[in-house]
Amino acid sequence: MSPSSEAALCPCGTGKSRGECCGPYLNGHAHAPTAEALMRSRFVAYCDENRGYLLSSWHPDTRPVDLTFEDDGLRWTRLEVVHTEAGASTDQAGVVEFKAHYRSGRKVGLLHERSRFARKDTHWVYVDGDLSPQAVTGRKVGRNEPCPCGSGKKYK
Repeated sequence: MSPSSEAALCPCGTGKSRGECCGPYLNGHAHAPTAEALMRSRFVAYCDENRGYLLSSWHPDTRPVDLTFEDDGLRWTRLEVVHTEAGASTDQAGVVEFKAHYRSGRKVGLLHERSRFARKDTHWVYVDGDLSPQAVTGRKVGRNEPCPCGSGKKYK
């Protein structure tokens, strides 16, 4: 998947353009200043299937050797940040709880995770996370149900 225009709304859900939100982190022009900013930019990297950014923003002690995107039909549709603990520019560690919504064909799902982040040298990295057992996976969306993208329109 190719990255969207820098003027388009950032997929991370802040309401800002990609260029003034996650774009500079994904392009390597800046480091995310907080754990939440890193988590949001990693969501966008998953939307773009940007392996390089995901691996480089992963703590070296927990980073996988490779990262594959196995479901070609999976599309991340929306991000909700539920809660943050610490993770500010002056902290050394932080936690971000989030819900990442996705669609695969006519099925929708939800990944609910509590992610841990740490400072490595001068920038934030993803350490690991705990998935919520209440995550919704693979529910088929019925015709005329609300669209899982969060637009408020009916799904067709």
